[in-house]
Amino acid sequence: MAHRMVLRLGLLGVGGAAITYNIDELEIAAVGAVRFGRAAVTVTKIVADYRKSLYSGHITPESHNYAEIKSETHKRSAERLLDLCCLNGGAFVKVGQHLGSLEYLLPGEYVNTMKVLHSSAPKSPLEDVYKVIEEELNCKPEELFLEFDPEPLGAASLAQVHRAKLHSGQEVAVKVQHPSVKSHSKVDMKGMELLVGMVSRVFPEFRFEWLVEEMKKNLPKELAFTHEAKNAEKVASQFTHLPWLKIPAIEWNLTTDRVLVMEFCEGGQVNDRNYMIAQGINTNQVSERISKLYSEMIFVNGYVHCDPHPGNVLVKKVNNEAQIILLDHGLYTNLTTDFRITYSKFWLSILNADLDEIKRNGTELGVGELYGLFSCMVTGRSWNSITKGIDKMERTSTEQNEIKAQAATYLPEISAVLNRVPRQMLLIFKTNDLLRGIEFSLNTQESMKSFITMSRCCIRSLFAHQRTLCNSTLCSVRVSVAETWAQFKISLYMFYLVCLRSDLGRYIHKKWITNKKVETL
Repeated sequence: MAHRMVLRLGLLGVGGAAITYNIDELEIAAVGAVRFGRAAVTVTKIVADYRKSLYSGHITPESHNYAEIKSETHKRSAERLLDLCCLNGGAFVKVGQHLGSLEYLLPGEYVNTMKVLHSSAPKSPLEDVYKVIEEELNCKPEELFLEFDPEPLGAASLAQVHRAKLHSGQEVAVKVQHPSVKSHSKVDMKGMELLVGMVSRVFPEFRFEWLVEEMKKNLPKELAFTHEAKNAEKVASQFTHLPWLKIPAIEWNLTTDRVLVMEFCEGGQVNDRNYMIAQGINTNQVSERISKLYSEMIFVNGYVHCDPHPGNVLVKKVNNEAQIILLDHGLYTNLTTDFRITYSKFWLSILNADLDEIKRNGTELGVGELYGLFSCMVTGRSWNSITKGIDKMERTSTEQNEIKAQAATYLPEISAVLNRVPRQMLLIFKTNDLLRGIEFSLNTQESMKSFITMSRCCIRSLFAHQRTLCNSTLCSVRVSVAETWAQFKISLYMFYLVCLRSDLGRYIHKKWITNKKVETL
């Protein structure tokens, strides 16, 4: 059945290409058909493997070796997908990177296999890079740059970045789009849409249409580097109050839709703990500042940088302080006021372990009876930790292994959540997972400061919204006083935590526990 379906889809893909492109573009259409054919063969093999290994009736979830066989099947399928992404490049690498960031949402075999695409995306030859620069800027590279490093600093799904020096002596980073990405993007997206539809028909419990929808919406924006440059300037203007945040300045006279030239900024990747220790950078300060930056983006501004993987966030020591350098501004999401306010309430209800409010706000966000699973997906914590209070329950390796193991078990329900939530939430999931990965790399996941920062931003968001509803000065004053009191209570809680975690606090807490046990006896 799967082979017949692939044949039909292949004919549709080739036929669609012939209709879509004119005679001068038949070469692109032919390449598109080959790329689609590769994808069709890969998906057919994956579907056949799952059917044979897990759905043939020879093995059931109760079988003693079911978990091992399922893990091996996931691993084989993930490796096939990785090979496809590397062969086709472009939009396929973008999808692979997205899958590699969905920790806790997909089986670990997929996440760990696809993660390599964050740092090892295919590179374009230097002659292709020069050709794009010449086409876009109508000048030979040597006329524009005094020096141009032939080895890229990094290669991503859509482009690669080279270090260069202008004739003025200024060092710059030059981001150049891979030559064929734009021309292949339409047929690639059509192919992925058809193939995801095929997977959904064969396995109706797994719905991944949301991923294709997001790619179709966001890919055209990411392919326009002028859009990225405007995003960079917008976010820089929003965070002038954070002196430790650096956004590279744009060289507009050398920037087009396919070439972006910006100030060169040096630093270590945000997940490189050894680099920070060697440089004398406080990892807790880095984690706290990353948390503050993204909490303000999500809860206060509603304008969120959605690709904080380690290659896009650098750290540098400046005046004995940690400077955060934010790169790659191609993908942002604008949160509506209603979504931002409801999401702020949802997070506060989680931080307060208020199960009734978690349910009510989760329902408002569209997940219905799956609000518990949604809470776990948002926080990366178990339902047991959420009900007892994530600020009180330490995050343990046992809990994390349990979550990863259950991700595969609950994949149909996770898929249902992803199809129900507002589209804005999908990129937030990705952002949350990448930020959690940074915390684990820096070993700062036990710090309460990220929760405190998030609480403060949620409160700012909710009270600012209340002020917009006021129609008198007295009302505004009352709201401001209430906000001050709410923030003061958080400060008191912080003081309590500092005391509790001091040597004296631990001694008193230990004595209190001992006395309680004696009283019980």
